[in-house]
Amino acid sequence: MKILNLKYIAITALLMSFSLGAMAQTDDVSPQRKQAIDSLALEKVRDLSKYISIIGDKETAYSEANRVMDRAEELFAPDSEMGVSSLTTEEVEYYKVRKYFERLMALNYDNVKISWYDIHYISDLEKQPDGKYVGVVTVYQRFEGTSDDGLNYKDTTKKDITIYVEKKKTQISGRTIEFWDVMLGDIRVTETSS
Repeated sequence: MKILNLKYIAITALLMSFSLGAMAQTDDVSPQRKQAIDSLALEKVRDLSKYISIIGDKETAYSEANRVMDRAEELFAPDSEMGVSSLTTEEVEYYKVRKYFERLMALNYDNVKISWYDIHYISDLEKQPDGKYVGVVTVYQRFEGTSDDGLNYKDTTKKDITIYVEKKKTQISGRTIEFWDVMLGDIRVTETSS
C-alpha cells in the first residue's frame, strides 16, 4: 500500500465525514461535500505545481527528481497527458505524464524556473453517465529558462486541467468506507504568450 501524504489523509477524512451518512442513499455531491472536494482538487493542483518546479530545477539531484516524479504521477488518472507549447510554434505537443516530467528534467538550460499562479475552477463539477464527476481547473504557468552562454527563453501558458472525482472504497479497522477521491486528468494548453 502506498504511503499517503498526511494532508491527503486529513482531507480524505474530512470527505469521509461528509460522506458517511448520505452515501448509502445517494451518489449526488452535497454542497458541503463539494466544498471539501474542491479543496482537495485545488490542493492536488498546487502540489503538482511544486513538483513541476522541483523536477525542472537544475539543482535537484537526479534521485530526488525521480522520487518527486513518482509522487507527481500518483496525482493523475491513468493515461493522462500534458501539453507543451512554445512561442516559436503554434503547435501544441502532448506527452504522457511521465514522459513530460522526463523531458522537463532534460531541458537544455542551466537554470529553469517554473511557477504557477491564478489557479481556479472554470467549470463546475458535472456528473457523468458512469457516476464520476468531471470539472476543469485553469492555471497560468510562467516558464523561464536561461543558459550560461546567453540563451534565454520566457513564456506564460494558460492550461486547463481536467479534474475527475469518483467514489472509492477503503478498509479501515475491518470496515469498508466509501469516500470521494480526486484525480487529475489531461492538462491542455489553451494559450501561450511572452
